[in-house]
Amino acid sequence: MRRFVDDEGRAWDVVLGRESWGALYALFVPAGPGGTQPVRQALLQAAGYDAAYAELMDADEARIADLFRNSTPKES
Repeated sequence: MRRFVDDEGRAWDVVLGRESWGALYALFVPAGPGGTQPVRQALLQAAGYDAAYAELMDADEARIADLFRNSTPKES
């Protein structure tokens, strides 16, 4: 897990998620008190779980910000 702060100053925990059909996502989960925003997700391009985890953990802040900007609210 890693922490990301968006342009509005909101903190997000960024974790790796997997859909039932195998797609891998960066999940942005509101962090801290008052986290009322919905969980957001961005599709990762990695072929497997280990590669996706490495992609997410090794990404610089600019890449994480790009994933966040391209993320969409996760359906419940």
